[in-house]
Amino acid sequence: MISTAIRVARVGSAAELAAAALMMLGFPCLMLAALLPSVGAFAAAAAVTYLADHYLHRRGSYLINRLSKVRAGLSIRFLIRQLLLVLLLARLDLSDSMVFYAAIACFLAFYGFQAPHSALITMIRLRRKMPVATRNVDLASRIRIPDAPPRALLNRAAEKMLHLDLLAVAGVLVTGATDTNVYGFAGVGVTLVLAFVYVVVLVPYIRGKKTPPNADTVLAAVDGWLREYRPETVLYFSGSKDSAYQVNMWLETMEQLDTRPLIILRERAILERMAPTTVPVICVPGGVHLMNMDLSTVRVALYAANVGKNIHMLRVPTMKHVFIGHGDSDKLASVNPFSKAYDEVWTAGRAGRDRYAIADVGVRDDDIAEVGRPQLAPIQTWRGVPEGRIPTILYAPTWEGWDDNPGNTSILLAGANIVRALLKAEQPVRVLYKPHPFTGTRSPQAKTAHEKIVALVEKAAAERAADPRFAVDAAAQFAARAELARIGARIEKLTGVTESGDEAEATRDGMVDTAAHAEVARLRTEWNDAYWRSFGSWEHRVITGAEPRLYDCFNVSDAMVSDISSVVSDFIASGKPYAVTDSAELGVEEFKRQNTAVRAAVILSNSASELGELLAEVTDPSADELAADRRELKEYLLGPDEPASIDQFNAAVRDLAKKSRARNLGQETGASAAAVELANGVPGQRKASADETGGAAVKG
Repeated sequence: MISTAIRVARVGSAAELAAAALMMLGFPCLMLAALLPSVGAFAAAAAVTYLADHYLHRRGSYLINRLSKVRAGLSIRFLIRQLLLVLLLARLDLSDSMVFYAAIACFLAFYGFQAPHSALITMIRLRRKMPVATRNVDLASRIRIPDAPPRALLNRAAEKMLHLDLLAVAGVLVTGATDTNVYGFAGVGVTLVLAFVYVVVLVPYIRGKKTPPNADTVLAAVDGWLREYRPETVLYFSGSKDSAYQVNMWLETMEQLDTRPLIILRERAILERMAPTTVPVICVPGGVHLMNMDLSTVRVALYAANVGKNIHMLRVPTMKHVFIGHGDSDKLASVNPFSKAYDEVWTAGRAGRDRYAIADVGVRDDDIAEVGRPQLAPIQTWRGVPEGRIPTILYAPTWEGWDDNPGNTSILLAGANIVRALLKAEQPVRVLYKPHPFTGTRSPQAKTAHEKIVALVEKAAAERAADPRFAVDAAAQFAARAELARIGARIEKLTGVTESGDEAEATRDGMVDTAAHAEVARLRTEWNDAYWRSFGSWEHRVITGAEPRLYDCFNVSDAMVSDISSVVSDFIASGKPYAVTDSAELGVEEFKRQNTAVRAAVILSNSASELGELLAEVTDPSADELAADRRELKEYLLGPDEPASIDQFNAAVRDLAKKSRARNLGQETGASAAAVELANGVPGQRKASADETGGAAVKG
């Protein structure tokens, strides 16, 4: 029942639900206490509403947003509490008291301070918002970017300002209880003084040296940096905040390019969620700013997603445009007709080329290059289940997609069946459940199914922990957890954001420390090792969030169950057994015909009754009849192991850059020839001789 209430109220936890209920009940209690009248009851109810409101704001509760939509926002709630306090004073027969009038005057003046306070906060934020935000771009030597205001002034500013009424409310309540006016006057005075001071200290940050340069100055500085840096290869990306993983997967590849790399983003939300990198990054929200940016040295532009804003870069004719995508799979998104807008489409292996040929969406075979998948380098090749360890099976379903096609994900129809079958397998296995980051974001049914799977795994984990057959090395786990905490603290220290979180300051100070970056990469490897040692090798686990990464889960697993997505193609690089769910119930033959990546897989129905075949492949090498098929499919999907994928990728960039330079040179030569021809006469028309014009020369 509580879980249903949490879901209906769209709050994050039982504690959040309780806080919401207390806040909503608190205001009727305030009114009742004012009418009785009871100072003690009013003080208690007021404390509850203050604390519950504060808690919900700190948790970023969805309920807070909903209240503001129905005219019960933060300011209204504070105003109601103050009006009820005035009612309490009147019911206490203090309406003729000076404290009564002081309280009314205080609350009126207090709300008078809200307008300039809100205006100043808005102006500061607007004036400190840069037309472009950058990382690893040295703008500090070109323009002056002042320090951000103290975080305490701007963070949750409206809530902090309104809470200054606490002193006035407390003072007036004490006066009501004791009949001593000094407490009320003192509370009123302190509240007004603090509100005035809060407004005054904000004023300097909207003028003079406290504000960053204007947009033209910043853009000119960026262009100056671009002319000096001379980027050659750009990774361009636009998308929602939840799609940051799509650009993050290419960061390491960009760092390994032979040419000078640059990353261009279009949304600030992506920049905030982008992983640390040594590559220069420019976030340009405005299309006009991007189109006026000096990118004349760029020869190759790489696109990780097909989105509308790509047109702002595709319009530039001096660079070659390449769709590289954010994964390789048999989904329809992998053969989007929009792909023909690019000069080339790069696929991992032959399968991607054939996929476009079969789809016949206008992408020519000559415009496709096979470059492998550089991101797959960390995936380790399977050598069988280590002796003394039970097999680990990874369930990594994809999300529900933008429509209700039953083939999008196995979570809805098969997820619970898959997990139950694995948990009840005759030979014990460990289950790792790592869902797609988007799971449940569009479909409530998918979210419910996900929560059901989480509950199954967590329940089974608790039961196994109580099973004496599964011994725990408490000392080793304790040491691993201590190491995990130490490494995590060090990583947080090295990668932590600036204290203010201010965009202008982050742009100024966003130069990566290459030594620290290398240390973080090493520490992440150590963190991953400590993470898996921090719990038993038999312990079921739900894994969400960015860490551990999907490929780390691949490496500790002996087999995987998934859906049609790039996850399957990537997992094939390991050579391990895998199963894919035919959620749309196409049938094994038709499912394999339509989806190349499942040709070496165990095909599951929604009942998951075929999981025994997968487990047999894992535990008995002689029963693994698909091993040779997996090796063949790996090369078809992902390309050959040699040369290394990053070398293939670099070669493709170099070749396309040559084509770009040749094209530009041809255009310049053609333009020069046209200019000469135009100077000598009308283009395409033979110049007349003197004899043909009666002895008079025709001037060009």
